[in-house]
Amino acid sequence: MNFAGLRARLARRLPFYYGWVILAAASVPSFGARPVMAVATLSVFVVPMTDEFGWSRGQFSGAVSLGALFGLIVSPFAGRLVDRYGSGVLLSASSAVVGLCAIGLALTSPIWSFYALYVPGRAVFSSPLELGTSTAVSNWFIRRRPMGLAYMGIIQGIGLTIFPVIAQVLIDGWGWRTAWLAVGIFTLSTGIIPVLLLMARRPEDMGLEPDPEKDRRSGPDSDAPTAKRPAPSTYTESNYTVRQALATRAFWMLALFSVFGFVVQSGVSLHQVPHYIDQGVPTHLAVLTASTFAFGQVPGGLFWSVLARRVPLRVLLSAAAVTMSVGAIGTGFSTSLSLGIPMAFLLGAGVGGIHLLLRLTWADYYGRLHLGTIRGLTLPAQIGGQALGPIIAGFMFDSTGGYETPFTIFGILVAFAAVIVLTATPPGPLPEGSASLQPAVEPVGD
Repeated sequence: MNFAGLRARLARRLPFYYGWVILAAASVPSFGARPVMAVATLSVFVVPMTDEFGWSRGQFSGAVSLGALFGLIVSPFAGRLVDRYGSGVLLSASSAVVGLCAIGLALTSPIWSFYALYVPGRAVFSSPLELGTSTAVSNWFIRRRPMGLAYMGIIQGIGLTIFPVIAQVLIDGWGWRTAWLAVGIFTLSTGIIPVLLLMARRPEDMGLEPDPEKDRRSGPDSDAPTAKRPAPSTYTESNYTVRQALATRAFWMLALFSVFGFVVQSGVSLHQVPHYIDQGVPTHLAVLTASTFAFGQVPGGLFWSVLARRVPLRVLLSAAAVTMSVGAIGTGFSTSLSLGIPMAFLLGAGVGGIHLLLRLTWADYYGRLHLGTIRGLTLPAQIGGQALGPIIAGFMFDSTGGYETPFTIFGILVAFAAVIVLTATPPGPLPEGSASLQPAVEPVGD
């Protein structure tokens, strides 16, 4: 089937920019595939699965870390594939892997089978799903990139909010095996066909102008007279090559910030539900902290996106990290939901901020042309943090019998990250002739 022709015909008939279709298509796996392997969802399986099989929290958490390690390995290859072929096939295949792994987890018994099924799903979550969705939106939106990424983050946050609750309801009613089976079937039924049909690499591939102004709608193979077409956009972006990006200080500061930020994100979010269960909070109420954490990413993403064209991105990243620090330390000292719910919300708002702002910063600083490859090299920093957080928290719990110490250490770590990211000033425009210029928005205030 000629999917490219189908997309071109659809773009000609739509009364709005086709980038919004790309956003909708990218949001489908963000809603239905990524939350399945997210630590917020896995957190509700910690107690029933470890109690049934006698696994330690450290053993259970190790699957998250190993999955992140495999995601780190495939990340550079996934980034190059996105740049060359677009996100459609990669996202569809990733959704299929997540769905099949979740169905397989319904049958798991020995711990090696849990690892064999969760690790591939987590690897896909960590790299191809993140790269494919965020790069697709960044490639189609420039002027409205903060809004586009925020909308995708909202949909992902809604998925992260409801999946732990749905999983807990299924666990309470029919057991954890049925819960895995149900979310796996849902992913397979929603995450493959829409993406294959609708996703395209970049607007230029379809003869479209990237992110046109409201009164400058363009379409593929437009037959409007050239003299009547609007003047090109005055916004410009520098498209850095990988080698040029590696030579900038911002590249390394953002990578280091990613490590620290996502150690905290994954380490606290996986263990927050077990933490409150250990404090005597009933399981069906403790899961509300996971949902609150996920929901906090929705208004958090909107809040940071509104500021993203008004305040330097590095300053916003620092503020989001401070918000995470308060949420992490507050969670460690919380013994009831009266404090736990606000702390979970703060943590989620901060995490929503660093997710959105890092995606935006990489695109704004280094351009669209090699974005997938650059992000494929930088994503291992994020994945590495996500690998370390859960296992550090798990083994520290095994040693100390509680989560107060690891969560406090995490809070201090992300506060340090808030300081170092302030040094990640924009690399600035490339010398004339060293990179192509495309419509863009320059980072504000630096």
